[in-house]
Amino acid sequence: MSAVTTPTTVVLFGATGDLARRKLLPGLLHLYKTGLLPNIRIVGTSLEDYDQDSFVEFARESVHEFGGDDGDTEAWPEFAKLLHWAPGSGGADALKRAVKEAEADLDQPAQRLHYLSVPPKAALSVVHLLDEADLVADSRIVMEKPFGTDLASAQDLNRELHEVFDEQQIFRIDHFLGKEAAQNILAFRFANGLFEPIWHRNTIDHIQIDVPESLGLEQRTSFYESTGAYRDMVVTHLFQVMAFIALEPPTSLEPEAISEEKRKVFRSMLPIEPQNVVRGQYVGYRDIDGVAPESETETFIALKCFVDNWRWAGVPFYLRTGKRMAEGARIISIAFKEPPKSMFPPGSGVGDHGPDHLTFDLADRSRMSLSFYGKRPGPGMKLDKLSMQFAMNDTQWAGSLLEAYERLIYDAVRGDRTLFTSADGIERLWEVSAPLLENPPPVRPYAQGSWGPNQIHQLVAPYAWRLPFERSWRDPNTAGA
Repeated sequence: MSAVTTPTTVVLFGATGDLARRKLLPGLLHLYKTGLLPNIRIVGTSLEDYDQDSFVEFARESVHEFGGDDGDTEAWPEFAKLLHWAPGSGGADALKRAVKEAEADLDQPAQRLHYLSVPPKAALSVVHLLDEADLVADSRIVMEKPFGTDLASAQDLNRELHEVFDEQQIFRIDHFLGKEAAQNILAFRFANGLFEPIWHRNTIDHIQIDVPESLGLEQRTSFYESTGAYRDMVVTHLFQVMAFIALEPPTSLEPEAISEEKRKVFRSMLPIEPQNVVRGQYVGYRDIDGVAPESETETFIALKCFVDNWRWAGVPFYLRTGKRMAEGARIISIAFKEPPKSMFPPGSGVGDHGPDHLTFDLADRSRMSLSFYGKRPGPGMKLDKLSMQFAMNDTQWAGSLLEAYERLIYDAVRGDRTLFTSADGIERLWEVSAPLLENPPPVRPYAQGSWGPNQIHQLVAPYAWRLPFERSWRDPNTAGA
């Protein structure tokens, strides 16, 4: 990755919030310390009662608590000098003045990146504030999900956004795709002659994208009650990952070429039918303050969907995510069709352990596994399931990974839209979601610490969910692994 030497001012809205504390401020320090953004200025603003000194102290505590252990905090004294504060109560004038002060020592114009770490209902007011402060021209804006709650609201949001910002200035963030492993899917598919020729319906039986979460919703009920798992996770996360799995070879690795292939995937999707969806709610959710006693908000969702094009016609994609589940994971599993096995004698074991799988673990450790049948040593023809595994931390360049938000900020500064979502892509996803949103199936209870309601097994039949794994990942650092 090459450094961005152009002066860059990051205007951070919601600068004293939880996301800024845990991710954004430590991430900006890391980008500065590693030299990827060496010429950066940060203007923080929020409606909370802070001033310059208290904001710098807030940032100091944030980076010391949540920063990496690779020496980032050594750069804190210099980084602290780059922090500026604009009181939210001061409106457009205070914001404009703080940006001007931050850029006062620059000998060339700075490019500006406005990061909206604010609740969805506040996003448009920030957009109009930037317009009033005359900070729109030649700038970019990063927006957090959700991007509407249905097709009509998404269209309204985009229409109002486009009154102030051009589409090319808008970066709709999906932190899921900031993961290095998600981009590794592109390299894995298109750089290897072994896999791209078999990446289609003739050899692939079905695909699972599984993102269970062990966390609950105690701190997010006001947001979640009006959103639910489908709007919160599937539209903005899981469908985006599916697009990387399903897209056709782009003409180049340029952002627009990749984005166009993602949009083709979305245009090829069949509408999400309610009978192909299982909605769930963990037991105890309704007892949380702020949740209605008869709430029908889903904290879990599993669905079957189809990409109806030449490559994928008839191949089911199974997506699952939920809160308070048995464990947190981010798994993509490709199940290959089983070959004819008439030559193998009864009792050989062929087919006993299901189809061959290629599995991507998109968690921070970034791993892949390929399972297949092989002959057990000794007389006779007895087959066992074997696997080859690869972990990113096995490589000498593991330390060069950027955390998800760091990668997305860095890409937005450079204008690289590969990992971001477009207006027409989001609107198309809300369009295919309409049958489900208009007629959702009932919400079914599931126990905390489980894998979801029992109905998920009928959804995926005659297949089975890959999670939980029967065998754990091997630790390459363990002797004999």
